[in-house]
Amino acid sequence: KNDNDTYTCDIGDAQSRARLVVQELPVLFKQELQNEEAKEGKQVKLTCELSKPDMPVKWMKGDTVLYASEKYEFKQHGTVAELVIRDVKSVDA
Repeated sequence: KNDNDTYTCDIGDAQSRARLVVQELPVLFKQELQNEEAKEGKQVKLTCELSKPDMPVKWMKGDTVLYASEKYEFKQHGTVAELVIRDVKSVDA
């Protein structure tokens, strides 16, 4: 919800108005991704935690943007974002 607006104190015959401008805090990592090792054929989950809930995230492998598929699953609950990589192979390293 956006609180930026004009607020009024109304006493009937007179009003006092003020404008509120809210400066948004930047989104930061509370917990960064950790290096993982996995056996071929298994699945691995990469997790990070953000300073704000439900922020849009983009997952990448190298310079390539990842999209949801049988291979990649994205989950997000509150401040936690997860990437599940299924059936890992050596090319996934």
